[in-house]
Amino acid sequence: MGRIGVIFQRELAGYFATPIAAVFIVIFLLLSGAFTFYLGNYFARGQADLVPFFDFHPWLYLVLIPALAMRLWAEERRSGTIELLLTLPVTMWEAVAGKFLAAWCFTGIALALTFPMWLTVNLLGDPDNGVILASYLGSLLMAGGFLAIGSCISALTKNQVIAFVVSVVISLGFILSGFPLVLELFSGWAPQFLLNAISSFSFLTHFQSISKGVLDLRDILFFLSLIAFWLFATATVIDMKKAES
Repeated sequence: MGRIGVIFQRELAGYFATPIAAVFIVIFLLLSGAFTFYLGNYFARGQADLVPFFDFHPWLYLVLIPALAMRLWAEERRSGTIELLLTLPVTMWEAVAGKFLAAWCFTGIALALTFPMWLTVNLLGDPDNGVILASYLGSLLMAGGFLAIGSCISALTKNQVIAFVVSVVISLGFILSGFPLVLELFSGWAPQFLLNAISSFSFLTHFQSISKGVLDLRDILFFLSLIAFWLFATATVIDMKKAES
């Protein structure tokens, strides 16, 4: 864990050494507030909760997280610093995990800075804080899923724009897989178990379950397993690219 910590500290410090941190956090906070209070009709609902706030998180992450993840490996490959990174006394898995955890921690910091909204609903009424806490946990897990996908795609190309676009498309697939419109495309010919399998990959299904305050182990394991799979794929891709060079 010590060597992962070195990579983690290096990467996390890198975010705050550039304007990336401030730009990402400001955009995230502004969009979160705008979606919650305007598109979410927060005051018109007359309920003291953060349902409108969390309802927009999958769609916020769909754009913002790939924008954050696209530089994880693409920038290293473009600038040639990936060779220097891989000469350090760290394994491939440690490098992948360290960079991912730094990005995930940075996302968690941005999410934590939305705490004034939590304070606001407590001043306006008597919300179920257990549900809100579970929703924050679900949001962080979902962000980790988006990041892991973005990390793998970033490792595939030196072009950050391509990494961003492909990450958005794949992430959108994980969001929409539980939508009735998508399932109807398969319902005419696919067996029920296949429909259930497609639906089970939906980020929305698992996130909405957690955001209701139900901490089902299956939902948590879904996100953790998905993160582990995409990080394994990231390490595999980097190892293949290393062998090609």
